[in-house]
Amino acid sequence: MKTLPISRYRFFQKLQPLSLLKKITGKSVTGCLQVFSTSGCWSIYVDEGKLIYASYSEKMFEPLYRNLQRLSQEISTLPGGIKEQLRAIFETGIENQAIPNPDYLAICWLVNQKYISPSQAAILIEELALEVLESFLNLEEGSYEFIPESFLDDMPKFCHLNLRLLVERCQTPRSVGVSEREVATYRQTSPTSQSHPSQLFQINQLKPKITSKSSRTNNYKPPAYSINTNEYRDQRITQPPVDKKVYTIFCIDDSPTVLNAIKSYLDEQTFSVVGVTDSLKALMQIIRTKPDIILLDISMPHLDGYELCSLLRKHSHFKNTPVIMVSEKVGFLDRAKAKMVRASGYLTKPFTQGDLLKVIFKHII
Repeated sequence: MKTLPISRYRFFQKLQPLSLLKKITGKSVTGCLQVFSTSGCWSIYVDEGKLIYASYSEKMFEPLYRNLQRLSQEISTLPGGIKEQLRAIFETGIENQAIPNPDYLAICWLVNQKYISPSQAAILIEELALEVLESFLNLEEGSYEFIPESFLDDMPKFCHLNLRLLVERCQTPRSVGVSEREVATYRQTSPTSQSHPSQLFQINQLKPKITSKSSRTNNYKPPAYSINTNEYRDQRITQPPVDKKVYTIFCIDDSPTVLNAIKSYLDEQTFSVVGVTDSLKALMQIIRTKPDIILLDISMPHLDGYELCSLLRKHSHFKNTPVIMVSEKVGFLDRAKAKMVRASGYLTKPFTQGDLLKVIFKHII
């Protein structure tokens, strides 16, 4: 268990989880609600009042592995050793807390590698959210804060879930089997359970209990999704096998130490890293290599990063290739120059493995 900073204990108070959730369901609310207790931390991410992800800090990957194990029986593209692969790529970053939510990054990677589809990722995220909310609703004491800008801001979003409906599902006694409960989540089982879409996804007051009998007709629970999907969980989902893409990352930096650090941060099963220290020679190598993303140091002799980026943008093949400027400079003027030469993003030195993965996944997914 991670040690909670001592400063958190001084602000512990009685909590009402339902009231906290109600505060973040407004359409104008976007960010992350973080709730701390002696046992761990809950992170609930919302976008315009809809839940996009939820996680619990203790044994963060275990629910993901458990649900992927179940999904592997339904999705033919999920390989048997996916747990070990995810652990090797993503769990290493959690030890030094370089990545706030490596589990979400892992889901993005699964979609990007075509192991699962975006709609299957949405199903997975909902199941994970239910587990997190069930433990969160039992919380009695702790501290909390709301962070308007979060790790997920620049990441792909696979679903927007109705918090009220999720809470209702958490609080309803599970008298039916798991498979029945899952099927009921995604398709209507009785004409009497039909609801108008505007009613289905409207956020009202979070209710501590479900008192209406009609809402439980045939054990039906309205879906929490605001997306459409034709994939159901009571049948095996088969997809044609696909070759897993290896992304070529081209790095130009006059420091071999930086290039070696980038190579060590990126898994070789997913990324092929090409490192060059001479910016003059880099241009022709980039044209030959045609990388998926380019990491470009700004401060280099002979030809600086701004000039090289400008030259690349004039080449027809690299007009839309992601080019990330890498620099120790964080001033407004430096970022403005990067925009002027049509750079795709900015990575500030020194950077962690989490910083690097985030900027890469943002531009290749």
